[in-house]
Amino acid sequence: MSLSDIYPDNSYIDQEGVLNIGGCNLIDLIKQFHTPLYVYDELTIRNKAKEFRNAFTKSFTNVEICYASKAFSNKYLLQLIKEEKLGLDVVSGGEIAVAKSVDFPMDKVFFHGNNKTRTELDFALKHNVGTYVLDNFLEIDLLSELAKKDNVQPRVMLRVAPGVDPHTHVYTTTGILDTKFGFSIQTGDAELAIKKTLNKGNLNLTGLHCHLGSPIFETEPYIVAIGVVFAFAKKMGKYGFVFNDFSPGGGFGVKYTSGQNVLPITEYSSLIMAEIEKKSIEYNFKLNNVIVEPGRAIVANAGVALYTVGALKIIPEIRKYVSIDGGMGDNIRPALYQSEYEAIVVNKANSKNQEIVTITGKYCESGDILVRDVKLPIIETGDFIGIPVSGAYNLAMSSHYNMNPKPLVLCLKKGNPRIIRRREEYSDLLMFDEV
Repeated sequence: MSLSDIYPDNSYIDQEGVLNIGGCNLIDLIKQFHTPLYVYDELTIRNKAKEFRNAFTKSFTNVEICYASKAFSNKYLLQLIKEEKLGLDVVSGGEIAVAKSVDFPMDKVFFHGNNKTRTELDFALKHNVGTYVLDNFLEIDLLSELAKKDNVQPRVMLRVAPGVDPHTHVYTTTGILDTKFGFSIQTGDAELAIKKTLNKGNLNLTGLHCHLGSPIFETEPYIVAIGVVFAFAKKMGKYGFVFNDFSPGGGFGVKYTSGQNVLPITEYSSLIMAEIEKKSIEYNFKLNNVIVEPGRAIVANAGVALYTVGALKIIPEIRKYVSIDGGMGDNIRPALYQSEYEAIVVNKANSKNQEIVTITGKYCESGDILVRDVKLPIIETGDFIGIPVSGAYNLAMSSHYNMNPKPLVLCLKKGNPRIIRRREEYSDLLMFDEV
């Protein structure tokens, strides 16, 4: 069996028919660390970081590639991001704390979020976060008030909603008119935000940000949004607004199944940067920085989730259910977004696919289904299931539903597995309770 491009970069199936990633035999890892288990390939993460940096800086040197840490935030991962000289997109005080724990350069941190609290903004100011992407009028007031108290002038951008549909899932669409995110250009709120921010006097407004949603599998929404935002920025010159920094956000599509067609990063970058250059010339802008924010596209393909098969349920002529020891507690995406995945029987990777099964989790919900109607080798209790493209949002959105501990996480490099998040114990689930 040959592996498709949805697996980590250096994956292969050995002579015994076992899937190997990062120079590690996955059966050996399962025997040592047990399941459920998440593995990340370090080489894939570094390669993706370099791919984005090289693609977007090809024609414009002042591009900051910022990893959107909401996809997965972890001390070891952010250390890799730091070593690859990427910036960081955070959306909470907790994500700032993770960044601080690895001495991430705070001038390269961009603080997003649609409802930053006073506590979070104060925490960010005390730790010298580089840029605040303000999302609403309350944040303008709060940040100005706190900055005045601290006698600082923080660098800010305004997140605007350009009213562009990215043609993705309704739950992950963020740039249309009817969204909780950003100042709407259509309603006039964005213009009012420009005026209010400039009038504060102690907020250094440098530019505009827009994020359309995720995942986006075409370039047209970016092109349209760039045109809308640049035209708006030109009009705001009447208030003394100087358009120095621009971010088209992220949301770049990732291939979750072998049948999906996904644009290469170079196509996204060439078309987006060409449009930015075109509009800059048209409106006579001289941008200092362009900020691009991939999250999923950096880590998704690097991660594989591993499970052990337990109970089997066969309903003749209808379905065979294959139950595993994980599920919606470590991957809510299929239940939440109807996300689709492929699967592999790790210990039978060279065996012929003979039956169609549905892989279901152990959680007490009928919707706890990870992969529906997938053709695999004959599956037996004790087999091991691998689900690729599990590196983004699975762990970030994981829960303790049914009081299940969260899985252990490994990072693999040149045959060496490293624990980057230990497996939780039952005692961890009880440590915050009081009686």
